[in-house]
Amino acid sequence: MSARIGAAVMAALLALYIGVVGWRAVQLVQTGEPVGIAMGIALIVLPLIAAWALGRELWFGIRAEQVARRLEDEGGLPDDVVATTPSGRPTRADAEALFPRYRAEVEERPDDWRAWFRLSLVYDAAGDRARARQAAREAIRRERASR
Repeated sequence: MSARIGAAVMAALLALYIGVVGWRAVQLVQTGEPVGIAMGIALIVLPLIAAWALGRELWFGIRAEQVARRLEDEGGLPDDVVATTPSGRPTRADAEALFPRYRAEVEERPDDWRAWFRLSLVYDAAGDRARARQAAREAIRRERASR
């Protein structure tokens, strides 16, 4: 739940930034000065990129949560017992020890979204966020195709 709150706060702050920068861009364009117009146009592009990025990340989070919920409902989440840190996260060493098993599962069944999502969870537990997101995106894509 705290991740949702954090995401909502960050999204609200980014939306505020988009609004303020967008308003300033309009003011600069309205000056009629060539430099002001150029800066205003540049400032219009930045909020558009930020809005696109915000939308993409929020959509990724929604879809990842849906896939996780579906996998949980099927009883397919990893049930490995691992040591945890005081914050409740798996220790990196234990998470990395699980990696070969879940990577082999993906190699055996590359079209199985469940295997990809479990692999993303192991990557995340091991602290490899980039690969975790990549595997989660693959799981989302394959889950959508399986419907």
